[in-house]
Amino acid sequence: MSDTVHVLNGPNLNLLGTREPHLYGSETLADVEALCQREAERFGFALIFRQTNSEGALVDLIHAARGSFGIVLNAGAYTHTSVALRDAIAAVQVPTIEVHLSNVFAREAFRHHSYLSPVAKGVICGFGPQSYALGIAALAGLAA
Repeated sequence: MSDTVHVLNGPNLNLLGTREPHLYGSETLADVEALCQREAERFGFALIFRQTNSEGALVDLIHAARGSFGIVLNAGAYTHTSVALRDAIAAVQVPTIEVHLSNVFAREAFRHHSYLSPVAKGVICGFGPQSYALGIAALAGLAA
Protein backbone atom coordinates (compact mmCIF):
# COMPACT_ATOMS: atom_id res chain seq x y z
CA MET A 1 0.00 0.00 0.00
CA SER A 2 1.33 3.44 -0.91
CA ASP A 3 1.09 6.61 1.14
CA THR A 4 -0.93 8.30 -1.61
CA VAL A 5 -4.39 9.75 -1.07
CA HIS A 6 -6.59 10.25 -4.11
CA VAL A 7 -9.08 13.12 -3.88
CA LEU A 8 -11.61 12.56 -6.63
CA ASN A 9 -14.30 14.97 -7.74
CA GLY A 10 -17.33 14.36 -9.90
CA PRO A 11 -19.54 16.45 -12.14
CA ASN A 12 -19.87 20.20 -11.89
CA LEU A 13 -17.24 20.56 -9.19
CA ASN A 14 -15.04 22.29 -11.77
CA LEU A 15 -17.55 25.16 -11.49
CA LEU A 16 -16.95 25.78 -7.78
CA GLY A 17 -16.70 29.45 -6.96
CA THR A 18 -19.31 30.40 -9.54
CA ARG A 19 -21.89 27.59 -9.30
CA GLU A 20 -24.63 28.34 -6.79
CA PRO A 21 -22.34 30.10 -4.29
CA HIS A 22 -25.21 30.25 -1.77
CA LEU A 23 -24.90 26.43 -1.55
CA TYR A 24 -21.27 25.73 -2.38
CA GLY A 25 -19.45 28.91 -1.37
CA SER A 26 -17.06 31.11 -3.30
CA GLU A 27 -13.93 28.95 -3.11
CA THR A 28 -12.79 27.39 -6.37
CA LEU A 29 -11.73 23.81 -7.01
CA ALA A 30 -8.14 25.10 -7.09
CA ASP A 31 -8.69 26.46 -3.57
CA VAL A 32 -9.99 23.06 -2.47
CA GLU A 33 -6.96 21.37 -4.05
CA ALA A 34 -4.59 23.71 -2.16
CA LEU A 35 -6.40 22.91 1.10
CA CYS A 36 -6.12 19.18 0.39
CA GLN A 37 -2.42 19.52 -0.45
CA ARG A 38 -1.75 21.20 2.90
CA GLU A 39 -3.76 18.58 4.77
CA ALA A 40 -2.08 15.70 2.91
CA GLU A 41 1.36 17.13 3.72
CA ARG A 42 0.37 17.45 7.38
CA PHE A 43 -0.16 13.69 7.51
CA GLY A 44 2.75 12.75 5.23
CA PHE A 45 0.59 11.73 2.28
CA ALA A 46 1.26 12.25 -1.38
CA LEU A 47 -1.82 13.71 -3.08
CA ILE A 48 -3.46 12.99 -6.40
CA PHE A 49 -6.32 15.42 -7.01
CA ARG A 50 -8.62 14.92 -10.01
CA GLN A 51 -12.00 16.07 -11.35
CA THR A 52 -14.17 14.74 -14.15
CA ASN A 53 -17.71 15.28 -15.34
CA SER A 54 -17.86 11.75 -16.76
CA GLU A 55 -19.12 8.78 -14.75
CA GLY A 56 -16.93 6.30 -16.63
CA ALA A 57 -13.84 8.45 -16.15
CA LEU A 58 -14.59 8.65 -12.43
CA VAL A 59 -14.79 4.85 -12.32
CA ASP A 60 -11.37 4.77 -14.04
CA LEU A 61 -9.95 7.18 -11.43
CA ILE A 62 -11.23 4.93 -8.63
CA HIS A 63 -9.58 1.95 -10.33
CA ALA A 64 -6.33 3.92 -10.60
CA ALA A 65 -6.39 4.41 -6.81
CA ARG A 66 -6.08 0.68 -6.23
CA GLY A 67 -3.23 0.02 -3.81
CA SER A 68 -3.23 3.57 -2.46
CA PHE A 69 -3.74 4.63 1.15
CA GLY A 70 -7.24 5.91 0.53
CA ILE A 71 -9.76 7.87 -1.48
CA VAL A 72 -11.66 11.02 -0.59
CA LEU A 73 -14.57 11.10 -3.02
CA ASN A 74 -17.02 13.86 -3.82
CA ALA A 75 -18.98 12.16 -6.58
CA GLY A 76 -21.45 15.03 -6.80
CA ALA A 77 -24.81 13.98 -8.23
CA TYR A 78 -23.42 10.53 -9.11
CA THR A 79 -23.58 9.79 -5.38
CA HIS A 80 -27.33 9.47 -5.73
CA THR A 81 -27.46 7.62 -9.05
CA SER A 82 -24.39 5.50 -9.74
CA VAL A 83 -24.24 1.80 -9.06
CA ALA A 84 -21.09 1.77 -11.23
CA LEU A 85 -19.24 4.00 -8.73
CA ARG A 86 -20.50 1.90 -5.82
CA ASP A 87 -19.21 -1.26 -7.50
CA ALA A 88 -15.85 0.37 -8.32
CA ILE A 89 -15.32 1.36 -4.67
CA ALA A 90 -16.19 -2.15 -3.53
CA ALA A 91 -13.91 -3.70 -6.16
CA VAL A 92 -10.73 -1.75 -5.40
CA GLN A 93 -10.96 -2.33 -1.64
CA VAL A 94 -9.37 1.03 -0.83
CA PRO A 95 -10.69 2.90 2.23
CA THR A 96 -12.98 5.58 0.86
CA ILE A 97 -14.44 8.62 2.58
CA GLU A 98 -17.51 10.10 0.89
CA VAL A 99 -17.58 13.89 1.16
CA HIS A 100 -20.01 16.64 0.21
CA LEU A 101 -19.66 20.40 0.47
CA SER A 102 -23.28 20.96 1.43
CA ASN A 103 -25.41 19.12 3.96
CA VAL A 104 -27.19 16.78 1.57
CA PHE A 105 -29.73 15.90 4.27
CA ALA A 106 -30.90 19.53 4.46
CA ARG A 107 -31.56 19.57 0.72
CA GLU A 108 -33.91 17.85 -1.73
CA ALA A 109 -35.15 14.39 -0.76
CA PHE A 110 -33.43 12.70 -3.72
CA ARG A 111 -30.07 13.74 -2.25
CA HIS A 112 -30.76 11.84 0.98
CA HIS A 113 -29.88 8.49 -0.61
CA SER A 114 -26.32 7.50 -1.46
CA TYR A 115 -25.27 4.44 -3.41
CA LEU A 116 -21.74 5.04 -2.12
CA SER A 117 -22.28 5.22 1.64
CA PRO A 118 -22.71 1.46 2.15
CA VAL A 119 -19.22 0.81 0.76
CA ALA A 120 -17.51 3.92 2.19
CA LYS A 121 -15.70 3.98 5.53
CA GLY A 122 -17.62 7.14 6.41
CA VAL A 123 -19.44 10.20 5.16
CA ILE A 124 -18.66 13.86 5.83
CA CYS A 125 -21.04 16.55 4.60
CA GLY A 126 -21.99 20.13 5.21
CA PHE A 127 -18.66 21.71 6.07
CA GLY A 128 -17.84 23.27 2.71
CA PRO A 129 -14.25 22.71 1.57
CA GLN A 130 -13.37 21.70 5.13
CA SER A 131 -15.26 18.45 4.39
CA TYR A 132 -12.27 17.44 2.25
CA ALA A 133 -9.73 18.22 4.97
CA LEU A 134 -11.83 16.24 7.44
CA GLY A 135 -11.90 13.36 4.95
CA ILE A 136 -8.11 13.30 4.68
CA ALA A 137 -7.81 13.45 8.48
CA ALA A 138 -10.30 10.58 8.75
CA LEU A 139 -8.15 8.46 6.44
CA ALA A 140 -5.09 9.27 8.53
CA GLY A 141 -7.02 8.22 11.63
CA LEU A 142 -7.67 4.80 10.13
CA ALA A 143 -3.95 4.06 10.39
CA ALA A 144 -3.73 5.09 14.04
